[in-house]
Amino acid sequence: MANDPLHQFQISPLVPIEIGGLDFSFTNASAFMVATVAAAGAFLFLTTSSRGLIPGRLQSVSELSYEFIANMLRDSAGTKGMVFFPMVFSLFMFVFGANMLGLFPYFFTVTSSIIVTFALALLVIGTVIVYGFSQHGLGFLKLFVPSGVPPILLLIVVPIEIISFLSRPISLSVRLFANMLAGHITLKVFAGFVTSLSALGAIGVFGAVLPLAMTVAITALEFLVAFLQAYVFAVLTCMYLADAVHPGH
Repeated sequence: MANDPLHQFQISPLVPIEIGGLDFSFTNASAFMVATVAAAGAFLFLTTSSRGLIPGRLQSVSELSYEFIANMLRDSAGTKGMVFFPMVFSLFMFVFGANMLGLFPYFFTVTSSIIVTFALALLVIGTVIVYGFSQHGLGFLKLFVPSGVPPILLLIVVPIEIISFLSRPISLSVRLFANMLAGHITLKVFAGFVTSLSALGAIGVFGAVLPLAMTVAITALEFLVAFLQAYVFAVLTCMYLADAVHPGH
């Protein structure tokens, strides 16, 4: 069980709760989602509570995070898209925080659960649909009719655009889920090689040097992936929200 690379993704109930025959148990995944929100909220509060004219290191990190997401959203959706800033910033901090917490030993990686990433993706696409129709009415459907396309080709292009739109929550969720899952499995496999070879004596210890080096290298790579996946999720969110603001483009 110690070397089982899939055991780390097992969801276990911490506080069993059953209502009307339905399972509402508070699980380890729920606990780490709460921990992620608490850690991100505490970091932002502590680094901005005593704002100085000359920011310190931690305050600079918070301000850079703010400007990073603000510029990303402004470049994608324009100034009108800034209405979505709280949502995009919260999603980025949650995904990044969850990815980073998942790198600690014996911690649960929330973003390695497809139901969590799919729920986040549905939130994004649901916001696009609700805002698009509320602001543009049926004009939001221009999203599926690219400008400049000859009418005879619309019979082919429109179904393709609809399928592409409907596949967005799937691709958005699976991309994050698959990258975090694969990275942690690979890391656990090489770490398992280290412990298994070390138990074989002096020769095994010598042979464990290579998988140990790979474990260290993959751990460093996972730190980069943790940020990149949060960045990609935020970028795609901004691009999708831009369609709600400017459906005719």
